Amino acid sequence: MDGIAVLKDLYSRIGPTVRSAVAGLPDDALVARLDPGANTIAWLAWHIGRDQDVQVADAAGRDQVWSRGWAERFDVPFGPDDTGYGHRSDDVARVRASADLLLGYVDAVAAESADVLAGLEDADLDVVVDDSWDPPVTRGVRLVSVGLDSLEHAAQIAYVRGVLERT
Repeated sequence: MDGIAVLKDLYSRIGPTVRSAVAGLPDDALVARLDPGANTIAWLAWHIGRDQDVQVADAAGRDQVWSRGWAERFDVPFGPDDTGYGHRSDDVARVRASADLLLGYVDAVAAESADVLAGLEDADLDVVVDDSWDPPVTRGVRLVSVGLDSLEHAAQIAYVRGVLERT
């Protein structure tokens, strides 16, 4: 198996994992918090989409899916490159969206990521996309990092959903 095939497999798991954790949840569950400083399911799903969208677009030299009407649909007061990294509790509370909107965005980002991956070859994974780190970050490292982060947050959503459903 080549590196692109591994990445395609990794990214193909994100959308379905988020979908199974979010689908069917009522709006109140999407913004519930396990404690006052905890991330909400809505914020986590939004962050999965934003982080993947920003990072994959940057690594591929493409425009973000966010710029195709999603920013207006979400109506959040964050900048166009904001992924949620470093957000405080009040920022988390600003992300209020239906399950359909959240999953629509995650699905659109997943489709874009799949298109990006379909256009890559293994040699493209060695291209440095961020030289502000030591060592510099290659496209392959960035794509692995974003995919893993997305799945970690999807697991957090599933955990929060389970706790909410039991209480």
